[in-house]
Amino acid sequence: MGNEVATEVVNQLSMWDMVWSSDLITKAVMIGLIAASIWSWAIIFEKFNTLRNVKRLSKLFEERFWSGGSLDKLYDSIGNPQDPMSAMFMAAMKEWRRTNIMKSKTDRGLRGVSLQQRIEKAMMVSMDKELDELDNNLGFLASTGSVAPLVGLFGTVWGIISCFNAIAVTQSNSLTSIAPGIAEALFTTAFGLIAAIPAYVAYNIITSDIERYTKKLENFLAEFSSILSREIDDNAIRAEMAGE
Repeated sequence: MGNEVATEVVNQLSMWDMVWSSDLITKAVMIGLIAASIWSWAIIFEKFNTLRNVKRLSKLFEERFWSGGSLDKLYDSIGNPQDPMSAMFMAAMKEWRRTNIMKSKTDRGLRGVSLQQRIEKAMMVSMDKELDELDNNLGFLASTGSVAPLVGLFGTVWGIISCFNAIAVTQSNSLTSIAPGIAEALFTTAFGLIAAIPAYVAYNIITSDIERYTKKLENFLAEFSSILSREIDDNAIRAEMAGE
């Protein structure tokens, strides 16, 4: 008799049976958590793929940048930048070309300082824009990682309350009558954890990866700014020597 009851309970506790036989609120919680999990995984795959491509393209750009070739030729060959580092380089070179630093001798020094500041500003604006794109949708992962367990817990509490109400109405506390309701309630907690854990782990990994990449961009900004600063000084010296 006990085995028959256990078998009957197991047959009633298949996943989809629990989802579709639950009440409207519990069902909405489950479906919402499933949707959040699917969207989280889509974001995770997209971010990992984007970061992998960005780092690969940045590495290729760095190899060309430090190869000792002409910066003007490198600028002309890039066209449409595909990674943040190339975009920063393009922004700096556009500002460099836009400004004619070979002006009169009286204001050349001030123009050099001003040009240096404008170049750094252009690179910082470009970097912030590119990093904003990398950060896009990460807020959803953070929210899912922190909120999904609470939503699942809400579904569990609601399901248990509904189960107790059903027991009070039917005046039955047998295993076959209460087990499906309890299982449905606990299942929402499982859904919450299934949605939250991958989102939380992926968010930490992705944000750490972006932070390391940001440090790399900041180092490039400082190094390239130093290169342009020396170039500005050299141009000023050559212009002074030519004017003597």
